[in-house]
Amino acid sequence: MSNNSKLLKFEGHNYLRQRLILATLSGRPVRIDKIRSDDHDPGLREFESNFLKLLEKVTNGSTIEISYTGTSVLYKPGSIQGGRLEHDCGTERSISYYLEPIIALAPFSKKPFALTLRGITTDAIDNSVDIIRTALLPQLKWYGIEELLELKITKRGAPPLGGGEVVFNCCNVRQLKPVQFVDEGRIKKVRGIAYCTRVSPQTANRMVESARSLLNRYIPDIYIYTDVYKGAESGKSPGFALSLVAESTSGALLAAEKAAEGGQTAEDVGLQAAKLLLREISKGGCVDTASQWLNLLFMVLSPEDVGKVRLGQLSPFTIQYLRDLKSFFGVAYKIKQDGETMILTCVGIGYVNHNKKTS
Repeated sequence: MSNNSKLLKFEGHNYLRQRLILATLSGRPVRIDKIRSDDHDPGLREFESNFLKLLEKVTNGSTIEISYTGTSVLYKPGSIQGGRLEHDCGTERSISYYLEPIIALAPFSKKPFALTLRGITTDAIDNSVDIIRTALLPQLKWYGIEELLELKITKRGAPPLGGGEVVFNCCNVRQLKPVQFVDEGRIKKVRGIAYCTRVSPQTANRMVESARSLLNRYIPDIYIYTDVYKGAESGKSPGFALSLVAESTSGALLAAEKAAEGGQTAEDVGLQAAKLLLREISKGGCVDTASQWLNLLFMVLSPEDVGKVRLGQLSPFTIQYLRDLKSFFGVAYKIKQDGETMILTCVGIGYVNHNKKTS
């Protein structure tokens, strides 16, 4: 039995999404046991089984076996199909929970992706679709994924009822470009989006004012768009949030955001978002905490060349991700502390998308 088709075993419900994605890309079957086995309500949650359904839609020939109690999953990956797809994400988790892993698969599909997802666009748990659109997707261009790449937010949906809709388009590539990104530069501008639905349109302006009151002390070039949705486009629940992206002279993007939770005023949200952005900037690095994993994955899949990236603080999620990358692809990163930040280096495996027809 070749090393590539050997079954990998994991335990626990944490990191379920990325293990399924790494299994799909590496072609290795995976078994995940003890999913909340000691819980009062054991097994997979609704949103996790919903993610498995989405994975089944975007791939061809995958088999997913879930035990009777739902505490163990066996996943044998097929090929990534892509194409025009629709999926309802439900209201337990936001659209980003489903969209982030799909962004990692999309460049290696057979047909270009045109995926419509419905549900909650911004909540207090996952990254919002705004952050994905303004900070995560532009990073794909470093790896040579540029054509047709866009995320349209056609309808907003705030928790608890959702009602939002996004359309994700992405081209497929034969191979990625190697990336060496160690120059973090200095912050030159801050851009942001303050959105509100089914509340007073003035709410968006109040968020902008309070965020600017803090950020203007550091940098003058700040522009925050106000995005007020009306009628059918505004979803089923009231809500507002502010997402901010700081761009450096070398093209690094650092993002932060805050969605309103019960009892919070627009001023609180604006201030907290600004503080979170300043904290993200203080960590340093060329990539923010939320998109560390995607860069680390794409550097492993790059051609057989040295890839380097400068990161600030490694989140616990990223540390586990590095371990999982080693389990699936056998690639370990060399980590070198450099002042406040660290430089991560690896040699790519030269991953080729055999699904894509060569022109």
